[in-house]
Amino acid sequence: MACIIDKFSDDESDLELSTSTLDALKSFYAERDARAEQFTKLQAEAEERHALNVKLSMDAFTEDWNESQFWYSDETATFLAKQLLSGATESTSIAVVSAPSVFVQLKNILNSDSWANKPKPKLTLLEHDNRFAVFTDEFVFYDFAQPLKLPSHLKGAFDRVIVDPPFLSEDCQTKAALTVRWMLKPSGPEKIIACTGERMESLVTEKLYKGYGVRTTTFEPKHARGLSNEFYCYANFEVEPVEGAAGSETPEGKGWTLRELGWKEKEGGGAAAAAAA
Repeated sequence: MACIIDKFSDDESDLELSTSTLDALKSFYAERDARAEQFTKLQAEAEERHALNVKLSMDAFTEDWNESQFWYSDETATFLAKQLLSGATESTSIAVVSAPSVFVQLKNILNSDSWANKPKPKLTLLEHDNRFAVFTDEFVFYDFAQPLKLPSHLKGAFDRVIVDPPFLSEDCQTKAALTVRWMLKPSGPEKIIACTGERMESLVTEKLYKGYGVRTTTFEPKHARGLSNEFYCYANFEVEPVEGAAGSETPEGKGWTLRELGWKEKEGGGAAAAAAA
C-alpha cells in the first residue's frame, strides 16, 4: 500500500517510508531464505550421516544463549543417553524434553555397530528450536509456556523421560514438570532424569517429582562451553559403576547414587561438628 501511495505523492517522508519498508521486506525474505537453506543443509547432513553410519554432532547446531541453549559435553550427553537406553526394549518409549544433545547421542548409540543386534526403543524429541525438525517424525515442537499444547497421542505414552527446562525459574520448571507428568504412562515411569540448576533442588525433589521418588544424584553434568550456574542431575534410579570403565573418574566408572532429602544440611552439620571437635 505504501508503494502505491508513493506514486502519487511528492511527500519525501512517504518515499522514505516506502524505501525503509522495502528494505525491511528484503531483510525478512533474506533471513527466511537463509533459514530454509540452513534447514535443508542440516537435513541433508543428518540423512547422509545416518546412511553412512557416521556420528551426528551438535557442532551443526550452534548454541543460542539468548534462547538459553547450553549443550552438554559429549561425555555427559553420552552417559545420560546410555542410562535411558539401559534395559530398554523395542516397546520402550523415551521422551527427551529440551535436551537435544542427549537426543543426538541417543541417535548415535542406536545407529552404532555396537547396537546393531539390540532392540531399538522409540525416541521423541520435544524442542523449541525448529532446527531439530530435521529429525522429522521424531521431532515435536515444544513451548514450555504452553505445556500441554502437544499432540494427543503423546499423553501417557512414555516409559522414560529426560528433561532440562530452559530457564531457572519456578514457572518454567513447574510447566516443564506438568508436561512430563502428562506424558508418562499411568502405570508409572521406569526412569525420570531431570537436569537443572542447584537452586531448583528443593522444588524438583520435594514438590514437582516427589511422588516419583526423584532425588538429587551424585552425578554432575558438564556443559561443552562451561556454565556459571551449579548444575545438578536428579533421578528416580541409581546407576551402578561399570567395572573396567576407562577410568574410575569417568561417569561410567563412578555411576551415581541418590542423595537423601536434606543431604546438604546433614553434611553441613557433620562438617560443623567435626570442626568444633
